[in-house]
Amino acid sequence: MRKLYFLVPGTTQRFGGGGLWAELKILKLAQPLCEAAIVTYQQREADTLFLEDLLAAGISPQEVIFVVSWGFHVPKLVRKLRQYPVVYHAHSSGYGFSIPARVPIWCVSRNTVGYWGQKALNAPIAYVPNHISEDFCNHYQSRDIDVLVQTRKSSPYLLNQLVPALQNRVRVVLLDHYVEDLAALFNRAKVYLYDSAHYWGQQGVSEGFGLPPLEALACGCQVFSSVNGAIADYLDPGINAQKLSVYSTAYDVERILAAVQHPVNPLPESVFQPYRAPAIQQRLEILLQDTNQFFDHIATHPRDIPPAPAAVLGGAKRWARRLKGWL
Repeated sequence: MRKLYFLVPGTTQRFGGGGLWAELKILKLAQPLCEAAIVTYQQREADTLFLEDLLAAGISPQEVIFVVSWGFHVPKLVRKLRQYPVVYHAHSSGYGFSIPARVPIWCVSRNTVGYWGQKALNAPIAYVPNHISEDFCNHYQSRDIDVLVQTRKSSPYLLNQLVPALQNRVRVVLLDHYVEDLAALFNRAKVYLYDSAHYWGQQGVSEGFGLPPLEALACGCQVFSSVNGAIADYLDPGINAQKLSVYSTAYDVERILAAVQHPVNPLPESVFQPYRAPAIQQRLEILLQDTNQFFDHIATHPRDIPPAPAAVLGGAKRWARRLKGWL
């Protein structure tokens, strides 16, 4: 079993965010299964491996797998490490770059699986969801916050229209800073609002996973959320949550106030089991075996499945001809 090296630019607060936390979590889940470590490539840090030092030491391609994940850094890293086994741990989709067939793609959502299933026809693709810490669970306590909103990534509609309309009616708490124990805060809230579609639309890429709504559900909150990108993996409007930003502010307010006044039974733990450590480790153990076998294979076998761009281009040309005919 090759060593896994998870590449991140750095691990300090400067690089803090969902992408870094996801890599640190999967690292911990992988370590009982094989040797695994974080490697930085932009910022040197004490007690952390640095990519240039590893490459200068002359590590063998038969001994390691580099796992890349950091958005627009991915193409450059894949090129830099072309003589080594590389896995792309894919979060958000829509960046526009391509991935060669020699690079397996581990996707954190079904939404991302579908994206790369269409874009990387000849690369291995697998699903490895993000981990929801066991800390995110329902404490079955009284809740003193009616509505909780995280301001980061929230839409102008949510912050400038919906929140003011709610503040005169119920207790609304705006979370605009880092909180060490977010699970405790979710356990104090009756309703959690999340609306990231506007933000990710401006960025031009998808919501990679959308951990907060799922974590809030696990803590017993009623969730009103956008259903963009990977949020659609698990959020089922009208069944386990409600879609936010529907038709009018008044309609949103009406439904949220009803949720505050009438708590529903919390979702069973079975809903969250696929995102807990045991289920992910079981999936990861199988995937590591498959990935190592794949790299063993490509070391001695050339690729002979033709790439797909010509077929894709042909389809575009056919549509162009049809459009010309219609016009």
